[in-house]
Amino acid sequence: MLLISYRAPLLAAFLAGSSLLSGFGPNRPYSDFLSSPELRADSRGSDFTELVEKSSRKKGKGRCEQGTRRRIAKRAQDILDSLTSAGIPGASAALILPDDSMLAVTSGVSSIAEGAPMRPADKMLSGSIGKTYVSAIALHLIGKGELSLDQRAAEILEPNSWLERVPNGSTVTLHQLLQHTSGIPRYVFKPEFAKALVSAPDRVWTPVELLEFVFDDEPLFEAGAGWAYSDTNYILVGMLIEKVSGKKFYDLAREVLLEPLQLADTIPSNSRDLPGVIQGHVVAGRDFVNADSTQAAGRFRFNPQFEWCGGGWANTPMDLARWARLLYSGSALECEYMGSLHQSVEAPELGPSAHYGLGVILRESDAGTWIGHDGFMPGYLSSMAYFPDVGVAAAIQLNSDDSAPLGRPLGVVLSELALIVREELTKQN
Repeated sequence: MLLISYRAPLLAAFLAGSSLLSGFGPNRPYSDFLSSPELRADSRGSDFTELVEKSSRKKGKGRCEQGTRRRIAKRAQDILDSLTSAGIPGASAALILPDDSMLAVTSGVSSIAEGAPMRPADKMLSGSIGKTYVSAIALHLIGKGELSLDQRAAEILEPNSWLERVPNGSTVTLHQLLQHTSGIPRYVFKPEFAKALVSAPDRVWTPVELLEFVFDDEPLFEAGAGWAYSDTNYILVGMLIEKVSGKKFYDLAREVLLEPLQLADTIPSNSRDLPGVIQGHVVAGRDFVNADSTQAAGRFRFNPQFEWCGGGWANTPMDLARWARLLYSGSALECEYMGSLHQSVEAPELGPSAHYGLGVILRESDAGTWIGHDGFMPGYLSSMAYFPDVGVAAAIQLNSDDSAPLGRPLGVVLSELALIVREELTKQN
């Protein structure tokens, strides 16, 4: 039952790297993790520091003292414990502090049935956060001169019968697709899609098969004349990327993003078999699963492959926080992209202050500007953000898709974590 409290706190602060807690028991005090040589020795940590040190030098951030990290860790733990006390089975969060030291916090269990404690190494489906990788690849190709934001999709995909049946398909541009100003409806909310997903769990979906669910629909508005979030947009962007690059999207993402940035705990969710991805507990997404859990005997009950460029990844919160820090500090790509990324329009569906850029949500929060993305998949909720006013990147994932126990949006929890960092650094200084 999701209203039962499941609390098995496990907390670790990472001075460097993201290899996670091998051999550490759930009852080991968090203070041990703050000074463990095993964590300091991870080689990927120095690689990551090298990737972001340029922007850190610009900010002039000082070292976060160990006592400050302990206080941040304890207060972050309290927040996650409050989530599991409220009925969330398990929660996992990660912070990258202004000096690039890393902190991971978990609470609860990875599976209600098995009762194993949630661990920082546990991966979860991150839903629409995957759009951030798509927009980054599109910006990479723009930087190479292979794509242009003002190009119409029809110029690249060439006029054909199926594209003409997509609402606004003949006029929509890459910019409008990335920004959700295309007017194309969402295929995922079609009842017939949910039925097909449940009835054929082994089906491997092609992009055109997904688009078929909106064929001949009326557009929500003329392309460029409004804003409406739609996963369908990013299916088309994925097709554009593959057309101009001549490569499969996942291969290109691995080549351009995952390998250079050492995001080793980010994997494609392109199969029913996803090793390392923990059980999800389903409430809001029952139409897509027809069960209260995402997996049976270690396999997904549905094929998450359908998400593709609308999402399409599983991650740890630490990899998401590292990605947010790199992407939104301007360090993720070799080309200049920040100006294009932040070209935004009002996105009232996402909150009163929300704007949407090219695969990025921008909000005002109690911790200042919030730059990131949220994600939903049946059984999971995720959010990642960078807070430039504090110099903190944060990510959180839940192994439940029920937001009711939270009492506020998951992105607000990230703001609360960033505020803790700001308050404790103020005390230190």
